[in-house]
Formats: sequence, C-alpha cells, structure tokens
Amino acid sequence: MLIGLTGRYASGKSTVVDWLVSKGFASESCSDSIRVYLKENGVEESRENLIEGGNELRRIGGPGILAEMLLGRLSGDDAVIDSIRTPGEVEALREREDFILIEVRAGTEARWQRAKSRARTGDISDKETFFANEEKEAVAKDESGQALNATAAMADIMLVNDGSIEDLYSDLEEMLERLS
Repeated sequence: MLIGLTGRYASGKSTVVDWLVSKGFASESCSDSIRVYLKENGVEESRENLIEGGNELRRIGGPGILAEMLLGRLSGDDAVIDSIRTPGEVEALREREDFILIEVRAGTEARWQRAKSRARTGDISDKETFFANEEKEAVAKDESGQALNATAAMADIMLVNDGSIEDLYSDLEEMLERLS
C-alpha cells in the first residue's frame, strides 16, 4: 500500500508519518527530492527555498516531477509519502494502483499553536506571516506552484486532527484496519 499525505502546515502530517513508520511503512517525502536539488545547487535549506526549489523543479520537469522521482526509489512495499502539494504529484502517484491520498486537516489556530511550540528550523515565528504564507500555498498561480486546495480536493480520505495525540492514533488504527 502506498499512502500519500497532503495538508496544511503543522496539520500533523509528520506525526502520521512517524506512526505509519512504527507500523512498518517506509517513509519518503516530496521535499526530499527538493532537498537534494538545493544541496546540488549550493542553496541553503529554508522553508522559502524549499518552496521555490519545488516550484523550479516542477517548471523544469512538469507538475508531477517530485512524485515521479520518489516512485523511482520505491518498490511495491508499504510506504508513506509526505508533502504532496500539487495535483500533478497526485496524478503521478496514482500510477500505482495501491495509492491512497489522505488529507490531514486541523484548524488554523491549532496549527499555529503547533508551529510555535515545535520551533523547527525554518518555522515561521509570527502569526501574520504564517497565515500569509498559507494563502500563497493554497492556490497555484501556474502548474509549477503549490496548490494545497486542489490537492486536498483529490483526497480519498480526510483525517481530522483537532484532538489529542491519542485521538489521532486511535483514528489511524481504525483507518489502517479499514484499508488493509
């Protein structure tokens, strides 16, 4: 089974990935392809550079290039792919018959609080910028840009992550049982 995750910033995608890895899934991220590209070009890794690097790779290789790069590394094993941000990536991943796209959804205030509390390198530190960036990622200006709204609309399953971590794990257990 190949599970893809999409969702807004700090919605809980990484927590879902960690849980699936604990259940034996391999883990890949569309962002990993961008990180390799940035490193090859001597560009520092930051949130802004990851976004622009992804946009550049999509301009060069087409809207599904990040997913296509990952599919080349994956065999038929159970795996989870994080950071799916465009319909082109979803279409590329649907080449595998066992692909399922899950939107991880959480409210804006909950995501803002998570982003502040985790303090990852590159995380946005002020609320105004957090929400402004989110608006930029929601709808693409062209097919090389991030399009979270259109990508979420393609999801097979929506996983609401507004409760406790225990609630999320319980929902994941139920979901995995249904999918198996």
